[in-house]
Amino acid sequence: MKGLRNNARTSSRNYLGCGLILGVFFISLTYFTVSNQFASYTSKVATKSDAVQVTQFPSGKDDRLKEKHNIPKKEPLETVSTIGGTEQVVIGQDKFEQGKNDNLYQTPPVGETSGNERKEEIELKKQRGVIKQREETQKKDVIEVQPTGKEREQEIEKINVSEYKEETPQRDVNQVQPPETSNNLGDWREDLEKERMQKGIDQFNKGEKKDEVPFRLYDGPQNLGQPQPLTPLCDQSDAKFDLCDLNGDARTIGSASMVLLIPPNNGTPTQEYKIKPYSRKYLDDIKPVTVKSLEGPTDAPGCSSRVNYPGLVIALGGLSGNYWHDFTDILIPLYIRSRQYNREIQLLVTNNQPWWITKYEKIFKALSRYEIVNFDQDYEVRCFPRVLVSYGSYKEFSIDPSRAPNKYSMVDFTKFLRRVYNLEREFPIKLRKNPGEKPRLMIISRGGSRKFVNMPEIVQLGERLGFEVTVIDPKPDIRLADIARTVNSFDVMLGAHGAGLTNCLFLPPNAVLIQVVPYGKIEHLAKMDFGDPAVDMNLNYLEYSISAEESSLLDAFGRDHELIKDPLAVHQRDWGQVAEWYLGKQDIKLDIQRFEPILWQALEFLK
Repeated sequence: MKGLRNNARTSSRNYLGCGLILGVFFISLTYFTVSNQFASYTSKVATKSDAVQVTQFPSGKDDRLKEKHNIPKKEPLETVSTIGGTEQVVIGQDKFEQGKNDNLYQTPPVGETSGNERKEEIELKKQRGVIKQREETQKKDVIEVQPTGKEREQEIEKINVSEYKEETPQRDVNQVQPPETSNNLGDWREDLEKERMQKGIDQFNKGEKKDEVPFRLYDGPQNLGQPQPLTPLCDQSDAKFDLCDLNGDARTIGSASMVLLIPPNNGTPTQEYKIKPYSRKYLDDIKPVTVKSLEGPTDAPGCSSRVNYPGLVIALGGLSGNYWHDFTDILIPLYIRSRQYNREIQLLVTNNQPWWITKYEKIFKALSRYEIVNFDQDYEVRCFPRVLVSYGSYKEFSIDPSRAPNKYSMVDFTKFLRRVYNLEREFPIKLRKNPGEKPRLMIISRGGSRKFVNMPEIVQLGERLGFEVTVIDPKPDIRLADIARTVNSFDVMLGAHGAGLTNCLFLPPNAVLIQVVPYGKIEHLAKMDFGDPAVDMNLNYLEYSISAEESSLLDAFGRDHELIKDPLAVHQRDWGQVAEWYLGKQDIKLDIQRFEPILWQALEFLK
């Protein structure tokens, strides 16, 4: 018995040791089996038809997604013997693993899903949710094939450039980014502009001081405030005068006879002109002004002063000093060019003549409220939002409304003069309404050529027809305001062709102008210089051409001389003789009987 007990104890110990060994073995086997099962499970999921394969590029904001519906891979099968018969399994895979993999595709009964399978299903849904979210966020085309490294770099470069263009507006090469702390972009740009203004050409920086008024584009009555760098600065199409318009950042350097236009950006095509800022550019004694646009703001001289109204550069001289040319060549063109700004314009005058400006001071002050700048002696760099250079008129002693700003006309100009000189009469006498009053007749007396040698007879004729006659000999020293008030008091003006008839500007509208044309076929000049302008002023115009018998040239040369017999031949051959004899050395003796009907017509206009 005792031996049996010892044998039993020994056997129990052996069995216990074997059991422990088997237990460790089975635990290890279970661990490896579960690991293989999980790997096989993920492989099967990846091969199912509803699975989504994600191909992800290396990290970066431009990651792309690829969705691909995979067809389960057909693996080679082999036939094996089993207890129940034969079955087909994947080559190289045992029956136990094959069965476990098949079970992965079976849908478990409701309520019997295992914990591991439930976790795996949740994990799968999370992956699908992430894929969908990325798909909606990126909204990129599906990538079917993963590109090579070089193709990837090219694709990323294209994407980055595209996104930069969408997010960042195109900027000029020389434009500076505003500071991030700036709350007002307009203030920053203004400060930047002021900083650029301080950089200039040293030779133009005499007397430089800080800008007092901030720069802005001029937006005047014609709404021409925007710079036009590609538009020609000057119009040189007219044979008489040039006109320039520098609209934008314009700067004048009078001592250098220069006007500059500063474009907002560097690299702008330049323009340059030599302009005589006078209404008759063919005259030799007019000093030219350089009009130029620069390539960019970096080339610009700094501003000594800056204002917010335009400037106008003009020249005096030329034919000024002659009463008719004063108005035709300067005052009327100046009115056309500056009136639209309602005195908000500054005049910069080259070849300045203070005595001449003093004579017409009231007109200048009515056109500009600012001090006149002596351009030739101006060493400052003046900055304007716009500068006009030169002036002119398309009609002699008149205005063409179709080509003038705001359709200005001679009626507007004469009305302007009446306001400047406080002229009271707006209408001549009406004889029907005032039967007891006499119409007033002014006769212009000339001291040089083309004077009336029988003035007393002309006066007697006028008085006999019912006029109150006054002979006027305007002297250069008489104040223009006094002449204007005197002329405005008359109803009819009579005079020979010449500068004295310029005073018709001060006649009331619908008054009468009578021009006596000297001998020598100069009717075309008379019509151009006074006939057409008188009509444009809304005056009643009468013209009387004298005969050879009424000219002093007949006594001087005789009837057979070419000057008397063929004036047209003289015109065609030599204009010098026309000016010398027909205009310069001829006096007039009116035939009273022949001239009388002209005065009767004047009375008809006044009824």
